[in-house]
Amino acid sequence: MLKVRIIPTLLWKGTGLVKGIGFDSWRYIGSVLPAIKVYNLRDVDELILVDITANGESREPDYESIKGFASECTVPFTVGGGITKINHITKLLSSGADKVVINTAAYMKQDFIKEAAIRFGSQCIVASIDYKVLQEGVYRCCSCSGTVVTQIDPVLWAQKLEKMGVGEILVTSIDRDGTMQGYDLPLIKRIVDAVDVPVIASGGAGNYEDMRRAIQDCGASAVAAASMFHFTQQSPAEAKSYLSDAGLPIRKNFKE
Repeated sequence: MLKVRIIPTLLWKGTGLVKGIGFDSWRYIGSVLPAIKVYNLRDVDELILVDITANGESREPDYESIKGFASECTVPFTVGGGITKINHITKLLSSGADKVVINTAAYMKQDFIKEAAIRFGSQCIVASIDYKVLQEGVYRCCSCSGTVVTQIDPVLWAQKLEKMGVGEILVTSIDRDGTMQGYDLPLIKRIVDAVDVPVIASGGAGNYEDMRRAIQDCGASAVAAASMFHFTQQSPAEAKSYLSDAGLPIRKNFKE
């Protein structure tokens, strides 16, 4: 089994970082750069930074800010938000991003993902699936930071994204986002079983056991969390210790 990864998620809005529940990210939690510097020291494997207002404001990524953030980030750095063109990815990679995460643009023009994977390599392209449960057994993907509900089932969409050439899939439950009540394990397992690319579980992590279950019971390759690290005393280092004690292979540092 490949070594599993612990990935804090940073939601960037305007001048700083925010968090909330169900993608209603209203609570200011600090500035981006200090958070990156703190996580550099906390044994994280990667960082994901998403500009959650870029698509809604119809603007491309803030490359200058990304360049500054990346210069201080000592772990692999994945960036999302406002990516709708190939040259956006080129500029982000030139600014220091290691990977990009794409959601809305994948629904708007599906050839975009395929072209990006060919141009930059699948390992550079992370597809994001944000979804809601409309009723029991009915799951639907969402775009535009969760504001637009599609008619697409997330498991089928994951399979299509894999065929397009993505290297990883970040799966986030909007209903569980920020609740710290645990990941949507049944859906994570369904997606893991349906694709061969790594799946990152996101949305709802509240403790280390939630992470273990997503990895050990459902097959996720990595776990992402935000509120758990922002609002509790739990840490990525302790998460790794817990997962290691459960028999899971972890990285002592991201270079392993």
